[in-house]
Amino acid sequence: MTSSSAFSSSPSPSSSFSSSSFSSSFSSSLSPADRLGFGAMQLPGRWAGPVVERATAVAVARRAVELGVRHIDTAAFYFSATERANDILREALHPYPEGVTIATKVGPLRTATGEMYAEARPEQIRGLVEENLRQLGVDVLDLVYLRVGRLKAVGGVPIGERFAALAALREEGLVRRLGVSNVSAGQLAEAREIAPVAAVQNRFGVLDQADGALVDECAAAGIAYMPFFALGGGHTALQDENLRKVAERHGATAHQIALAWGLARSPAIIQIPGTSSLAHLEENMAAARVVLDEDDMALLER
Repeated sequence: MTSSSAFSSSPSPSSSFSSSSFSSSFSSSLSPADRLGFGAMQLPGRWAGPVVERATAVAVARRAVELGVRHIDTAAFYFSATERANDILREALHPYPEGVTIATKVGPLRTATGEMYAEARPEQIRGLVEENLRQLGVDVLDLVYLRVGRLKAVGGVPIGERFAALAALREEGLVRRLGVSNVSAGQLAEAREIAPVAAVQNRFGVLDQADGALVDECAAAGIAYMPFFALGGGHTALQDENLRKVAERHGATAHQIALAWGLARSPAIIQIPGTSSLAHLEENMAAARVVLDEDDMALLER
């Protein structure tokens, strides 16, 4: 994992997104390849889906780093009946390579059978952070998000007490940087009143652009924005006539165009597509070589 200098101090609300306000991990001067990360959610397999062989999952995580991934997104609540994402990452990458940032999330509570049944109360946040520390085999977590709600966002719900509990662990030195996930602009503002926010992780993609204003707000404030479900997440099929036209124009897949679109949409965006397939990983990483022009972006605007 990164040293304490991997993230600069989060900027004040008035600062701009630039290399002076963020370190090399989150800089507007980074190339698209540097802003193409990896999501670990699919590594353990899904409860209702096919089993992922442990050796395959480990190989995918290692290959991601070999291909240049410098930002990995995970969580202790990413697990199946037989595997945990954090355990796989630890086997594959520990001791973690210099310059690789591992971000995790706390908030949702899952039963042993996988059901998300509640959100953590403030007094439960420490235990969830310590769980991630143990599973990943580290003394400090690079970046920890407070995940709000479950699948759907719940704007308007106060998050201050829970975020303050997480911020207290940053003060203790257990967490380097703080993030919020699945939040509204108001919830982000509430969190920033308590402690610096380094990153936001919300639902956003080429066919789901409703969060565009918050993407722009993050870019202006020097806050990294990590879209989840950028490839639909199994909930939105990447089927759109304009998307197909752009993909044909570039000789690329719809998934590659979706990833390239996000990278072109804002310098704040770091894409974190997940997969448990080596072939899909290679396909996703090749998206960094797709350069969309103004005509492409206009066609994909929604």
